[in-house]
Amino acid sequence: MKILVVEDEPEMQKLLSQFLQEENYVVEEAHDFLSGMDKIAAYDYDCILLDITLPDGSGLDVLRELKRLGKADSVIIISAKNSIEDKVQGLDLGADDYLTKPFHITELNARIKSVIRRKKADGKSYLIMENVKINIEERLALVDEIPMELNRKEFDILVFFGMNKSRIVSKSAIAENIWGDYIDQSNDFDFIYSQIKNLRKKLREHKAKFDISAVYGMGYKLSLK
Repeated sequence: MKILVVEDEPEMQKLLSQFLQEENYVVEEAHDFLSGMDKIAAYDYDCILLDITLPDGSGLDVLRELKRLGKADSVIIISAKNSIEDKVQGLDLGADDYLTKPFHITELNARIKSVIRRKKADGKSYLIMENVKINIEERLALVDEIPMELNRKEFDILVFFGMNKSRIVSKSAIAENIWGDYIDQSNDFDFIYSQIKNLRKKLREHKAKFDISAVYGMGYKLSLK
């Protein structure tokens, strides 16, 4: 799961990023309106944590741009402003939730899981693909109710395919959603091939009723056996 934190306070940005990385999210950062919009225009996120008061603009304008661009990223406003008017305006502009500072970090985590679940998994905390069941919150994959041991990236890739099970997904889309900003440190996608190869092997060993097939020149797609 990939999260963008748009927050201009360095200490808050650091706290949120460290906590979310410990919770196994891929985290990207933006410190103002312009850098936030650059990332939003270029990438898709499972959730955006958005401060209203930014040094060069308003988080509400970010919401307007998201709407104009037709983006479906989930948004949680995090703001020191406890104004009913701001909450109503933010929600009217498409925000999924509103959390007033100061807040408990575990409450934020619960709200992130809730908005991602509502938007990505139709309100459920799990995905089902044939005989494979993925518990998103517990980070557990089961084949015919038997746990399948996956490393962090294998699990994230499986969830990504589960959320895009009718689509062909490119290597770059997988890299951007699973590795985030760190993708810039790599010159090729060999690491994706390696993770998918290992995931396919485990799916076969556990007799999953689908496979991840390469589509020449385009990427990968789930396919039934």
